[in-house]
This record gives sequence, C-alpha cells and structure tokens, in this order.
Amino acid sequence: AAPPPASVIAKMEAMGVQVTHAYGLTECYGPSVSCAWKEEWNEETPNDQAKLKSRQGVRYHVLDGLMVADAETMEPTPKDGKTIGEIFMRGNIVMKGYLKNPTATAEAFRGGWFATGDLAVMHPDGYLEIKDRSKDIIISGGENISSIEIEDVLYRHPAVSEAAVVAKPDEKWGETPCAFVDLRAGATVTAEELIAFCRENMAHFKAPKTLIFGPLPKTSTGKVQKYVLRNRAAQEG
Repeated sequence: AAPPPASVIAKMEAMGVQVTHAYGLTECYGPSVSCAWKEEWNEETPNDQAKLKSRQGVRYHVLDGLMVADAETMEPTPKDGKTIGEIFMRGNIVMKGYLKNPTATAEAFRGGWFATGDLAVMHPDGYLEIKDRSKDIIISGGENISSIEIEDVLYRHPAVSEAAVVAKPDEKWGETPCAFVDLRAGATVTAEELIAFCRENMAHFKAPKTLIFGPLPKTSTGKVQKYVLRNRAAQEG
C-alpha cells in the first residue's frame, strides 16, 4: 500500500516513460489489480491523467473477486470514491495460508476472503484507490486522515525529494500527522512553508502539524520504515 504519488507519475511520463500501474501482494501471486487505461482519459490534462493512473484500478481476470468492504460486517462500501474500507481478494491466485501458522491464516481470511490490511475507496467506475495501510491511517479528533494523501501533496512541492507521514501522539486530538521530508540537493524551504503548502492544497485538518527534515530510514529493498518514523515522532514530545 505504497502507491506512487501522482506527481511522480506525471514527471516520469513527461520524460517519455509510459507507466502501467499494478498492485498486488506477496500473498496474491503477481500483480492482482491493474489501472486499465480508458480512451476517454486521453482528453484529460497531464496532471489529471497522472491522478487517474495513480489509482490501483480493476482486477486481473485471474483474480476471481475484489471488493472494498467494512472489515467487521464484510458489507461492500458504497462506490462513491469517499467511503474507506478494507481491500479483500479471493481466487486461485490467493495463497492457501501461511506455512505452519494456522493462527495467522485464520486472521487473514474472513468469510472466504483474504483481508489485505490495505484501506481504500471504490470509485463509481469500479476503480480501486488505496488510501493507506490499516496500521498507518491517522485518527485525529475522530477523523480518518490518509498518510498517503498528505505525502502526495508534499511530493508536489519542487523542493521535496522524498516524504513520509506517520501518526504522532497528541493529548488533545489523540493523533496528529507528522511529516518526515528529505529535500532535493540544494533546495531550501522551511517547515512552516511546507505545512502552509499542504494547507493550501488539502483540508486544513489533514495538513501535518509537525515536519522534520532528514533522510528517510529504508529497508534493503527501498521501502520506508514507517515504524522507525513512528517511534521518532512519539519521542518528539
């Protein structure tokens, strides 16, 4: 659940790279979902095309079932592009279970569906769009805030090279967004300026309350270690 920011896709395509966006998990063989391109989208602006391509899309033919549903009731969410639910998959490309771990297997499967742990919305046209990992969603004052949505806005700023957002404990709101940003070589911008940029491009309550500069910790495969950032955010006080 680390979809590419729309601004990154736009910059790649401006260089002549034609991006095909696919989504899948280790537990589901290969990419299970693809953002199949529609001819009518060719009429959109490059920025809007990038936003459409940053969606995960529709299921491959070999994936029998794909839905966004309430994690408790298993009822599919409305196809309104707004209501967040968990992504569920089923079919013969989905694993049978975790090796010699029946407890984890039982937790991963609900009513014959594999629970991905990824949160998303379903658009009216049936295209899936990931909003966050269930463990990464920020709940601030009772409102769900997508860390991916904030990161997408930060990546639009010309001074930002990389960005990651996590929840920071807060006495009043429970949690608030905390952004970690690595700037491009030679770029200069203040935390206040980046926070103001976010507030200009999204709902004010979603903008990060804290912003910290520096390189992002990553795994050997290049994934950002958000658990490390969550620990750092908690220590900020």
